[in-house]
Formats: sequence, structure tokens, C-alpha cells
Amino acid sequence: MTGNEVVADLASTVLSALIALVGIFLVAWIARWLAHRAIDRMVSRAATGVLPAGMGRLSRGDRTAGTSADNPVATSRRAQRTRTTGSLLKSIVSAIIGAIVVIMALAELGFNVAPLIASAGVVGVALGFGAQNLVKDFLTGIFMIFEDQIGVGDVVDVGTVSGTVEAVGLRITRLRDTDGTVWYVRNGEIVRVGNKSQNWARAIVDVGLPYATDVRRFIEVLKDAGHELWEDDDYRHVLIEEPEVWGVQELTHDLLTVRMTVKTAPLEQWRVARVLRERIKLRLDAAGLEGTPLA
Repeated sequence: MTGNEVVADLASTVLSALIALVGIFLVAWIARWLAHRAIDRMVSRAATGVLPAGMGRLSRGDRTAGTSADNPVATSRRAQRTRTTGSLLKSIVSAIIGAIVVIMALAELGFNVAPLIASAGVVGVALGFGAQNLVKDFLTGIFMIFEDQIGVGDVVDVGTVSGTVEAVGLRITRLRDTDGTVWYVRNGEIVRVGNKSQNWARAIVDVGLPYATDVRRFIEVLKDAGHELWEDDDYRHVLIEEPEVWGVQELTHDLLTVRMTVKTAPLEQWRVARVLRERIKLRLDAAGLEGTPLA
């Protein structure tokens, strides 16, 4: 075989391998795109599907319990959960397709992948011992999602930091706090989750008043402010129950503390509390009473 023939044969082999590799990567990309599209369709269908009976009166004109089909809280929660599950499924599909592509590419390049495949179980055990934290992160992330502990868009407290969930991955959960700081928390380090976005929330407003104030009259003014908010059409969709005054919460050396609460849609408790404080102040001024918002 002449030198030209060797070069031609080598060029043909290289070209054939390159074409095969391009074909493998192209097929893998198409498969990944189709799988992600199928997951998106499934997530979209699940997010708009029939929901179980809701708990609230968040979508009502007559303040009566409605079905969750028109309950924005239930619908939003379902959408959050399905989006998070879809993100997880996409990560798993991408990892599986990537592993298959690597094995096929190695086989095309002439490497013997049979021992690699046969030893996958042994390697998996070794990795399990050597990368326990990674496995812990992965398993914790899966259970958090499927148990609906956490979802994209939720406001959560994970112990070390709190904020809005922007992404839940196989290893990392990404949060953004009220200052705008983005936090990356390893799933395996999350030992507890305080979720402020599930089903309903409660706005709590504490108001201090001097001991000389007529407490019963003060409480009546607070009830009037709460009832006014309850009847306001602008807040009909975020209030689950009429605001109520729990009574005297605390006694200090110079003030009585009266607590008022209202059950709201998730993530609306802060806005409702701000509006309620404003209306309490206006009512107290009109009644000639003095009050000090404490919380």
C-alpha cells in the first residue's frame, strides 16, 4: 500500500468517524428537543387540568366557597409544582441522553465500551461512597419536589436563608432574598423548609395603645377597619376570611398590645397587612383615639 493510499484510507476513516459523531450528536439533540417538548406539553396539560376541591373563597362574588377550578391560589400552586417537576424531568432526561451520547461516541472512536458498561454498577457503588454529598443533594431535591415541599415561585425559609425560589435543580436550589441577593443552597444541606406560599397565609397586625384608652372601643374601631377591608372589592380576591381581633396580646409597662389577624391568599399577607395598618390609622384618627402600630 502506497503512502497516498494510506493517507486516503486514514482520511476516509477520520471523515467517516466525524460524520458518525455529527450524526450521533444531531440525533441526541433532536431526541433531547423532542423529550423536552413532550415534558413541556405534559406540564402545561397538568397545570391546567382538573384540580381537587379547594379550600378558599378567593374567586367569588358572593363570598361562598368556590371550586378550585376557578380558585387562583389552587391553580397557581398547581402550576408552580408542575413547572418544578418539569424542570427536574428535563434535567434527568438531559443527563441520560448525555451519558448515552458519550458511550456511543467512545464506541465510534474505537474504544471498547463493553467493560465500561459492565462496570457501571461497580462504578456507581464507588461513586456512592466517594460522592455521598452529591447523592444526598440529588435525593433530597427529588423528595422535596415530589412531596411538594418547595416549588418555583414559593417564598421559603430553609434555615440559613429565606427568599423566593427561582429554580430547583438536582443538586442546587436557587433563592433570591428581598435585597435581590441570589443564594445557591445545596439540597442536601436543607434540613427544614418553611413554605409561606402553600394554601393560605395570615397577616398579623399588632397595635399598641395607652392604658388610659377604652379597650373595648379601641377593639370596635379595629373591627370596623377590618370589616371595611373585607367589603372592599379590590381585596375580594385575596381575603379568605374576614379580619378578626384576637384581643389583648401583651401587657408592657406603658402599652397594651391588641392583635388583629386576617387569613389571606399566599404571598398576599404583607400587602394586606400594610393596607390594614393604613385603615386602622385612619379609623383611629377619626375616632380620636391613639394607637401605635407594632408589627
